[in-house]
Amino acid sequence: MTPDTVPFGYREVAPEEKKRLVREQFDPIAATYDLADAILSAGLDEHWRKNGIDLLGLKEGDRVLDLCGGTGDFALLAAGRTGDHSRVVIYDFNRKMMEAGRQKIRRSARRENILCIQGDAECIAFVDEGFEAVTLGFGLRNFVHPELGLREIYRVLKPGGRLLVLEFSLPARRGLRSLYHFYSFRIMPLVARLICGTAGPFRYLAESIRVFPAPEEVAESIRQAGFQEVRFQRLSQGLATLYTARKEKQES
Repeated sequence: MTPDTVPFGYREVAPEEKKRLVREQFDPIAATYDLADAILSAGLDEHWRKNGIDLLGLKEGDRVLDLCGGTGDFALLAAGRTGDHSRVVIYDFNRKMMEAGRQKIRRSARRENILCIQGDAECIAFVDEGFEAVTLGFGLRNFVHPELGLREIYRVLKPGGRLLVLEFSLPARRGLRSLYHFYSFRIMPLVARLICGTAGPFRYLAESIRVFPAPEEVAESIRQAGFQEVRFQRLSQGLATLYTARKEKQES
C-alpha cells in the first residue's frame, strides 16, 4: 500500500475507487443478502449480533446509530431493547441494501422507531454527541480510511456513549485456519453463486478478511481514535470478533 492507495481485497486501488467498488459489490446481492448470510455462516451471524447487543447494554430511550446497517439486522435488535421512545438510525451508503431490509422492518413492532438514511460512514451527517450508542456490523473492513471513520463515530457519540463493532477475523488455530481458507475460497463462492447469481462479492469478502488487521491492531486503532475501555472478544473459534469501547464521560 502506498500513500495514494488503499487495499480492496488483494488489490491496491485509489481511495475513491474503493468506495465505488465496495458499493458495486453489494448492489447485485442486496435482495438475497440475508439468505446468503444466514446459509454461509450457518446461522452464526445472528448469534454474533445478539451477543454483541447484550454486551452493549442498551437502555430504554437510547438513540442508536447503526453504521453500515444494510438490511437492518443490528437496528432491529437495538430497537427491541430501547423501547417506544427511542430512535434507531440505519446509516449506509448503499441504498439497495437498505431497501432490501425495509420489508422486515415493516413487520417489526418497532418500525416507527427505525429510520434509514443514505450516507458515508467516514463523514456522518449528524451533529456532535447525538447518540448513546453506535453499532458497526461487518463494515469496518470496507472503510477507505478506518481511522477517519472511527473519529467520526467518536464525534457523534455522547460522553459515556458506547461503541460496538462486529467484524470477521481469522481463526487462531492453524488447522482451523486452513479449513477456513478452503471453505471461503472454494466452497463459499460456489454456494453464493447458487443463491445470489454471482460469486464476486464473496471472493472480495474472503480476500478482505485476510488483509484486515488482527484484533489486537483493530483494538489499538479504536484507542487511537480516543475511546476508552476498549475490549475485544473472539467468537466461534475466531471466525468473528466483537469490539466494545466507550467515549470518555465528562467531568461533572
